[in-house]
Amino acid sequence: MILGTAGHIDHGKSTLVTALTGIDPDRLAEEKRRGMTIDLGFAHMRLPSGRQIGVVDVPGHARFIRNMLAGAHGIDVALLVIAADEGVMPQTREHLEIIDLLEVRHGLVVLTKVDLVDDVWLELVEGEVREALEATVLEGAPVLGVSAVTGKGLGELTAALDELFGGLGARQDRGRPRLPIDRVFTMSGFGTVVTGTLIDGSIAVGDELQILPSGAAVRVRGLQQHNQKVDAAAPGNRVAANLIGVEKDVLQRGDVLARPGELQATRRIDARVRVLSSAPRGLRHGAELLLHTGTVEVGSRAILLEGDTIEPGVQGWIQLYLERPIAVANDDRFILRIPSPSATIAGGQIKDVAPRKHPRHDAAVRESLERRAAGDVLQEELRKYPRGVAINALLKATMASDADVTKLRARRLGDWVFDDEAWSAIGDRAARELAAYHGAHPLRKGMPREELRNKLGIQPVLFPSVLKALADERRVEDRNGEVAAPAHTVAVEAGDGRAARLLELLGAQPFAPPSLAEATRAAGATSEVVRALAQKGDLVRLSDDVAFTRDAYEQAVNAVRELIAGSGSVSVAQLRDRLGASRRPVLALLEYLDSAKVTRRVGDVRHLR
Repeated sequence: MILGTAGHIDHGKSTLVTALTGIDPDRLAEEKRRGMTIDLGFAHMRLPSGRQIGVVDVPGHARFIRNMLAGAHGIDVALLVIAADEGVMPQTREHLEIIDLLEVRHGLVVLTKVDLVDDVWLELVEGEVREALEATVLEGAPVLGVSAVTGKGLGELTAALDELFGGLGARQDRGRPRLPIDRVFTMSGFGTVVTGTLIDGSIAVGDELQILPSGAAVRVRGLQQHNQKVDAAAPGNRVAANLIGVEKDVLQRGDVLARPGELQATRRIDARVRVLSSAPRGLRHGAELLLHTGTVEVGSRAILLEGDTIEPGVQGWIQLYLERPIAVANDDRFILRIPSPSATIAGGQIKDVAPRKHPRHDAAVRESLERRAAGDVLQEELRKYPRGVAINALLKATMASDADVTKLRARRLGDWVFDDEAWSAIGDRAARELAAYHGAHPLRKGMPREELRNKLGIQPVLFPSVLKALADERRVEDRNGEVAAPAHTVAVEAGDGRAARLLELLGAQPFAPPSLAEATRAAGATSEVVRALAQKGDLVRLSDDVAFTRDAYEQAVNAVRELIAGSGSVSVAQLRDRLGASRRPVLALLEYLDSAKVTRRVGDVRHLR
């Protein structure tokens, strides 16, 4: 668990951390020379209960607010430090606003340097502090007086921290570890080391991980917690990870260490935002802002989904376009700052890390985001995929579990899943497309499967499962490679007799019929009639221009079998003489039987397969 400091410059944060832990968090030579914290500092301590906690010390100067924001990520308890001889100052208020926007709901206030003031002044300062805490997450938090010089109040502070941390539950282990990196350095003999506060899962020595957003593959060579080697680290702990496979120069604060494929970088996010009541102005549509989330800082442009301005003290939905990809997850909290003049203006919570570009002022978009905010994340993510999505991809996008999939209002097909509304729409679309096809081609038994797949926009690997499911629901029928509406029947020219005339022409000389094109013209038929007769089985099309009636074809096949039974094979000449036919239809018949795997050609003769 992590304790994080906050407060104005020179109010004694680092001195207090040193007094509590025995570790000076100011590690830079410039910090020691100037007596001012510039970057993040780290320490650790064991509380009276035996509980170990990490400590993140942040700079208090306004110029280094970006470093403070990187340190505020992942803290469990906030320690707001206010010098008793100065009281509430500008950075006190801004740091408190940041704690409030990040919803760090556990904390206490320490009034340092109490040895420099009298009791009357201390009482006045305490009243000012409690007034500043009103309507924030720290309202009602304990306010303790401490002197790091004399040691006054340090015991009470340590006991209060122990009680506060004792009331917290363990960080949730979602099985998907993330380590937002806040420091990168090299150690002689070890190589690249990164540090950060581990969230959402555990990591262990030997794990194969990935650096995001670059995608670089790395392996964990070693781990440390509180300067002690460990084999594994659980979420909610400060971790130092020695990495193999990456050089220090390609890493930076804001990168994230995660398991391969479990986290994706994004350049667009949807979020619920709250503009500070103290903001110098409202949040305007199109505003250029600095987004701080985790340990990353990135430029962004705000697209307001409702109205043109979110006024101070008001909440609203926005979409943020980012200057470069970052790795974040749903429900991550963030801060928005205006770059000039530099000021914190708003903050909130990410609700979609891979949204589509939204139209503004769209009630459906707002309703979907509201459902996400209410906890229906998996269902809303599924709505993005009207043609279905692989379950693994859906879980990766939402960090949900397999058990959550069973609660969806959805149609599951193996490893794929469809939103109920999307599945119903697919069935309706299939019915419409088949009705249109049957209207245009009434003599065909159905639409080719691939044509229907293209109409529905279903992936090839998924279409057989979709088709089977639609058939099981009696929405369609699969008819030997073609798909039809269940009620569709083929009536072959029942009214005008063109089909009968065509069969009559072909059957007049059954083994020496006229060409198919000639017979079709003479009968006044069409290619659709030919197709329908072939599908029905009344006509066997041997080649593009040769067709037998069913009876003629069956007699010819019997003749082939009898000739082969008698002599072991059959030639074109033998069959022609047996049928009293010309060479053209006989050759077409034998080639058709070869392709149908009835006969096998060897030289100039055929054998039965």
